[in-house]
Formats: sequence, structure tokens, C-alpha cells
Amino acid sequence: MKKNYFTGPIKIQEISTITRPNEHDMYHVKFLKSSRTKLHYHSGAQLLIVTKGTGSLILYKKKDHTGSKFHVKITKTINLKNGDVAYIPPRILHTHGAVKNEKVFSHIAINFYPAKNNAIKTVWFESDLKSNLFHKIP
Repeated sequence: MKKNYFTGPIKIQEISTITRPNEHDMYHVKFLKSSRTKLHYHSGAQLLIVTKGTGSLILYKKKDHTGSKFHVKITKTINLKNGDVAYIPPRILHTHGAVKNEKVFSHIAINFYPAKNNAIKTVWFESDLKSNLFHKIP
């Protein structure tokens, strides 16, 4: 799960290995040293429950398509603090994690399957950060 999907150090615990659900996956994620997820979307909805620190959820929309590459535009920024809950509909491009200078931000992420027993798929994107041109991470 940690592949190259985060901008810095994280700790992740899969909770669904304990509950063994057939309708969602569940993780407790700790973002360390201002780390965040890279741009991504899920085939099903996602629910974030903040357990510590200050972070944000940023929603995006694709613009300027160039084949398999594209630029993005921020459509909404949601500030998150301990106890907050945020819902992300399926297939919405987004990032989430700690705000700048936050040492630890954590949340529980519940990823809902698009259909029962049909595990969620997450599609991740990468950018060179100079051109802000995104492409899919293989």
C-alpha cells in the first residue's frame, strides 16, 4: 500500500484484516512530517474520520487533457481537525493529509466497495511538480 503513493513518511494499519468486511476496507493512516497522499480517486466512496492533528482534503477536476496526461484545477479545500468526518464520492480526484508543518495528522479511512464483494480500486497519479502535468502511476 505504501508503494509511491505519499509525499512523505506515513504509518498505515489495515483494520479490515480484523473485521473482514465484504463491503469496505478500513485503514488507520498516520501522516508524518506534513506528508500527504498523491492525487488519486477510488471506484467507490471514501469516508475519512480524523483522529489527530490538522490536515486537509483537496478535491480536483481534470483540465487540459493531453492524451494520458492532464492538468488539474482545485474545486474545493476542506480543512480537517480531530473529530471531523469527510465524505468523498466515487471517482472524485483528491488528496488528503497533513497541512504544512504538522508533525502528525491521522485519520481512519473507510473505502466502500462499489458493489458487495467487489473490492474498491484506487487509481493513483504522479506529477513532475514543475509542469503540474499528471499521469497515472503504473
